[in-house]
Amino acid sequence: MNTAIAGVVILLSVLTYVVILVVGFLSFQKMRLKAKKIVDEAQEESKRVLELAKREAEELKSKAILESKEEANRYREEIEKDLRNIRRDLQAFERKLLSREENIERKESYLQRKERELAIKERELNDLQRKLEEERERLMQELEKIAGMTKEDARNLLVESIKKETEISALNLVKKIEEEYNQKAVEKARKIIVDAIQRIALDVVNETVISSVQLPNDAMKGRIIGREGRNIRAFETITGVDLIIDDTPGVVVLSSFDPIRRELAKRALIKLVDDGRIHPATIEEVYEKVKNEFEEEIYKVGEETYNDLGLQPMSNEEYKYVGRLKFKVSYSQNVLAHSIETAIIAARIAEELGLDYNTILNVKKAGLLHDVGKVALDVSEGGHALVGANLAKKWGYPDRIVNAIAAHHGEVEPMFIDASLVMIADAISAARPGARKENLENYIKRLENLEKIALSFENVEKAYAIQAGRELRVFVDSVKVSDEEAKIIAREIAKKIDEEINFPGQIKVTLIRETRIVETVR
Repeated sequence: MNTAIAGVVILLSVLTYVVILVVGFLSFQKMRLKAKKIVDEAQEESKRVLELAKREAEELKSKAILESKEEANRYREEIEKDLRNIRRDLQAFERKLLSREENIERKESYLQRKERELAIKERELNDLQRKLEEERERLMQELEKIAGMTKEDARNLLVESIKKETEISALNLVKKIEEEYNQKAVEKARKIIVDAIQRIALDVVNETVISSVQLPNDAMKGRIIGREGRNIRAFETITGVDLIIDDTPGVVVLSSFDPIRRELAKRALIKLVDDGRIHPATIEEVYEKVKNEFEEEIYKVGEETYNDLGLQPMSNEEYKYVGRLKFKVSYSQNVLAHSIETAIIAARIAEELGLDYNTILNVKKAGLLHDVGKVALDVSEGGHALVGANLAKKWGYPDRIVNAIAAHHGEVEPMFIDASLVMIADAISAARPGARKENLENYIKRLENLEKIALSFENVEKAYAIQAGRELRVFVDSVKVSDEEAKIIAREIAKKIDEEINFPGQIKVTLIRETRIVETVR
């Protein structure tokens, strides 16, 4: 019995051990599989991270290459810009050298001519001296024979006689030389002025008070006019320019005495026609865009003008003022063309007179800026010469240039030769045949005075003289001016025009008090 129990116990022990071994083996297998799975997942993750790192590396590489290319392009553009500036400077320097060479050649020719004249005079003096010596010997011999004088007495008498004759001859010779040189000086001055004019080749620019715009078809005229004329009224109100639409096929006409205002209106109308969408809101939007573009353009015009003349401004603000001269007309003469012409003539005369380089540069700058006061953005006391001088002083120009600008119409006394040369060059440019027409200037001044009268009243925001001066359109601040006050202002403006301006026919004063409300839906 005990033996059987012992066997059972042993059997159970063996089975338990076997079960433990089996369970341990199964656990080991499960752990091994789990470890393998973890290793596989780790390998997959490492592969994914590696691929991601490779992609990021490629992207960084591409970005670095792109940035390098952009940097290289930027450096290349800067280098090309520097090269262009260097070429421009070289061209300007070459022009200066050529001018200097021509001046030197003229001076050499003048000196050679003077040397030849002096050689001729010297030969004449030698011949005269020889003849006097011969005459002296002859007289001595005659005196000795006739008067029985001693040689010493005859010599003294002859010396006195010759001395008097020589003094008279010398005085006559000096007088003759002075007359010749005075005549040559007058001829030289004339030649300097003529050469200075002939050496410039600028076209004479004549401006009128109208501009035309070509239309793709006559149907576009109806779109410009708009329903019940609202588009054309909005265009004229915003631009201050008359828009004339008649039976002329494919053309509309813009009329205004102000060239800048007319040019802005023309560009705005061209853009509106090209776009095809014409209504009051679009007109205002396009006009503002054109104004901004125009400001950039006049800056470039000023910059190109300085570059063409080989000048450097004291202030970048000058570019804007000089650019505006292109769209200003005085006595039907384009003011920028006149200013450039004046600068070149003044510089040429200074070169002909043999003045130093700094003086030539000063008169060229003063000639270019002498009428800049005509486009002054700030209203100032005095004429355009004094306004321009104040601008030049503000920009930091020396007294010589400031005085030349202020004195070119005689409002102040010229203190340096620079001022005299600018006055002469200004007169030459203005006096060329066909350069100026008085009637157009008087007409433009009358229209400008109409606008100035209206703007002198309080709360007047804008004023446009349209219809060739037959109508003055005035805009007032709708917040500060009531309807009743608007009537009073219109009547006062009409009264002041009647007192201060002589005009043919009649002038209609249209005062506009407009309230505009805009709401945006998003």
